[in-house]
Amino acid sequence: MFLQRYIDFVTRYFKEVLIFVAVATGIFGYYSQYLSIDASAETLLLENDADLKLTREVHGRYISPDYLVVAFSPKEYMLSDATISVIKSLKKSLLSVDGVESVTTLLDVPLLESPPRAVSEVVKNVRTLSSEDINKTMVQKELTTSPLYANNLVSGDFKTTAIIVNLKEDATYTKLLKERNVFIELQQKRALTGEEKKQFESSKKAFKEYTDSTRDDVHKLIENVRFALNPYRQNGEVVLGGIVMIADDMISFVKSDIAIYGTAILLIMVLMLLIIFRQARFVVLPIVVSFCAVVITTGINALLGIEITVVSSNYVAMQLITTLSLVIHLIVSYREEYALYPNYSQKELIEITLKRMSIPSVFIILTSVAGFGSLMTCDILPIIDLGTMMNIGVTVSLITAYLLFPAMMMLYSKKEPVLTFDKAFTLNTLFAEMVEHHGKKIVVMVVLILGFSLYGVTQLIVENSFINYFKKSTEIYKGMQKIDNDLGGTTPLEIVVKFPEAKPQEAVKNTQSSDELDSFADEFAEDSNDAQYWFTAQKMETILRVHDYLKSLPEVGNVSSLGTLSKVGRILKDGKDFDGVELALMYNELPLEFKKILLSPYVNTEYNEARFVVRIVDSNKELRRDELLQKIQKELETKVGLDPQNYKLVGMMVLYNNMLQSLFDSQISTLGLALLSLGAMFLFLFRSLKIAVVALTVNMVPISVIFGIMGVTGIPLDIMSITIASIALGITVDNTIHYFYRFREELARDGDYIASMHRAHATIAFGMFYYSLATIVGFLVLVTSNFIPTLIFGLLTVVVLLVAILSDLLFSPLLVVFFKPFTVKKESN
Repeated sequence: MFLQRYIDFVTRYFKEVLIFVAVATGIFGYYSQYLSIDASAETLLLENDADLKLTREVHGRYISPDYLVVAFSPKEYMLSDATISVIKSLKKSLLSVDGVESVTTLLDVPLLESPPRAVSEVVKNVRTLSSEDINKTMVQKELTTSPLYANNLVSGDFKTTAIIVNLKEDATYTKLLKERNVFIELQQKRALTGEEKKQFESSKKAFKEYTDSTRDDVHKLIENVRFALNPYRQNGEVVLGGIVMIADDMISFVKSDIAIYGTAILLIMVLMLLIIFRQARFVVLPIVVSFCAVVITTGINALLGIEITVVSSNYVAMQLITTLSLVIHLIVSYREEYALYPNYSQKELIEITLKRMSIPSVFIILTSVAGFGSLMTCDILPIIDLGTMMNIGVTVSLITAYLLFPAMMMLYSKKEPVLTFDKAFTLNTLFAEMVEHHGKKIVVMVVLILGFSLYGVTQLIVENSFINYFKKSTEIYKGMQKIDNDLGGTTPLEIVVKFPEAKPQEAVKNTQSSDELDSFADEFAEDSNDAQYWFTAQKMETILRVHDYLKSLPEVGNVSSLGTLSKVGRILKDGKDFDGVELALMYNELPLEFKKILLSPYVNTEYNEARFVVRIVDSNKELRRDELLQKIQKELETKVGLDPQNYKLVGMMVLYNNMLQSLFDSQISTLGLALLSLGAMFLFLFRSLKIAVVALTVNMVPISVIFGIMGVTGIPLDIMSITIASIALGITVDNTIHYFYRFREELARDGDYIASMHRAHATIAFGMFYYSLATIVGFLVLVTSNFIPTLIFGLLTVVVLLVAILSDLLFSPLLVVFFKPFTVKKESN
């Protein structure tokens, strides 16, 4: 009854329907411009992660500004007057960029060994490269051998130097972030009161509005830094790096891919549809429906405040697949009905098409919603947002397709379809013959595929290597590789060690001060300032053990800590480390600008703890982040001798890894939930447990193949590649429902499974093939992207489409013919 009323309405008032869709597209199109893209670290974290809270606390106690790294390899000798002049000029240019707080170069760092001097002299007169009468031979030796600077500030071959560009702290951002996080942390402990919920919503809104308003500022700052660097490229190789730049470049790549590849896919699909259907109306229809559906969905997402992240950046492509499937099946069905009933009017042909296709289409969307809904059970916000966006998208696609298809077809006069391509296309007939006569070969093929997939799954790794997100020709790849190879690594990891409370007298008992420090030691012993008593021999011994252990790990590039400075003493004091009194002297007397470089980032006497900043070599192909973190966590106890309660691993590497491990666990649970949901939908649609089991078995083939390929080829499961499983499930489910529904219709004619299989292949298979063919060719364009996740997404989507069509037109009918799950009810004559 409802279906007939809908058909009567949409065919009678088709002009009004077209105007309504056009107005809706215009309205939501206007709001779609406000859809924002966010690739910040905030989008890749677990909000309920205990390590996130700890990381925020640690960063609140230490100087941890956002920064960019410029790797400069001058054409001339590093310490030549010309190069020093270039670095001075470069620093001045960078400081002129709005948003830059300070710039640290090799001209600014304290020189402790050029020449070697006592600590008491160093703190009185800190020498730098800008000092008078500097010995450049000594400076080169210090920079290339000192634990402070070697493979950190300069490369081992002394041909590359790092220039650190510290960015200004956004006080408003920090304030709003803290206000929001107070409620997040409180919510994890207990339920919020009504007033607290209001305050929480208000703080979230204020934080989002501010970040939205300032997001372009970061991009502008980085572009200005690049512009400031351009004039100096003639003086040597200049590459830019840093986490802030990576996040911004990822946004740029995502924006570029959405614009360029979205357009390219549409153009290629236009060509493919023209080749297949040979009529303009059947090209215009899918494109218009797809355009309207995507624009409306984008506008809805913008109004709901949902942001595009690196995870959900492919939602347009995913919605395009669903929309094309719906429209192409409608077109193929209409052409089929025209061939059967050439004397019917246009309205009658549309009516019979909608009656035949509406029920399977509705169930396809319901199963897709069930599948994507499983993503919303994940703990990772971008994954939840992807599930929400896709549920909105597929629903909009269904409504748009079933409004525009009949309304636009009513605009066109009735015209005989051109079936040239259909008559030349014989794959569907070939597949039907294979099902009937070569069933054993199909079973062997499926068994081999599943065996390959099972092996691949055992090789699957969970990783998030940022450098492998970009092609080697891109600046971001070159910058990360340069910093990895020459300047001590890119990905930060922090270890915080808490010390047991010690008696103040230990600081003096354990020192071996020189005569020059005797007077300071007397004052030190009498003073009650805890900071002066903090640097004991026992603590320094622990710090050095931790430092040496971390430095021994092959995956680790540079390690910076209080132990780094202590080791400088070995050069100045004939092999002896700085003792507690000397370090305390530097802590108290060193000028603030140098203290910020040498001490403040690595020790906090108030909290009685030391901090180790480790940089991991991201380009190391043998790097396994989770294994490395577990190893460090364990061996700090077993090898270094620390109490596990007294040390914590924090920082972005830990947080990203926690997210990835959660992703791996959630992938299993969400996939399981999705399969259960789909099984329930198949059971409801076909009222048969046997059919539901067969359908789920068929749908497992493309999913297993994808995971198998990822495992065998070394493509890691990360926050980018998770979407492919949802796509595999969605594509196969669409095909399965269309095929099973048509098979049941054909079986009702004569009860003959083999004949019904041939008739199903001769009808519905055309739509399955055509939509797969158009999408495969369109998505192949993604392999030209500089953003590797987009490239991989394109390739894996093509593989999914190929495997899905093989599974649904070979394996699926074979199982149906063998198990005969449908109840045979012949149509009455």
